[in-house]
Amino acid sequence: MGETARERGHRRGQGELEATVLTALHAAPGPVTAAWVREQLGGGLAYTTVVTILTRLLAKRAVTREKAGRSFVWTPAADAAGLAAHRMRQVLDNESDRGTVLTRFVTGLTDDDEQLLRSLLTQTDGGGRDGAANPALDTDAPDNDAEGKSD
Repeated sequence: MGETARERGHRRGQGELEATVLTALHAAPGPVTAAWVREQLGGGLAYTTVVTILTRLLAKRAVTREKAGRSFVWTPAADAAGLAAHRMRQVLDNESDRGTVLTRFVTGLTDDDEQLLRSLLTQTDGGGRDGAANPALDTDAPDNDAEGKSD
């Protein structure tokens, strides 16, 4: 992927590296090692940096991992839509005035998106209401074990 952010003379934005790692995981043929992720990113990052990012994503429940021999293999916890919904909930959770944030969000929706949102909110089965298609992204789920820094 060419030169690194440091070589270009600027720092990455907050979450940019995590997003890049998640993009690589979504393109993976299945569960992959940190070395595979590093290779997909062009090898410009230290292996330990990739492991650190994956471990942070694990703590955020954005990825899962399984032991494979002496290493771990990593998988995204949800599809792209599930991860986007998770990020939206995280932003909302970090705001002190949730009502104002939600009001501004809803008033900025297109008419079609507003109608879709109304339809989703009135569903009686609750099938899309929490936005967590994957229990791994449910913010009420028990914490995953983020211990074990080796990969």
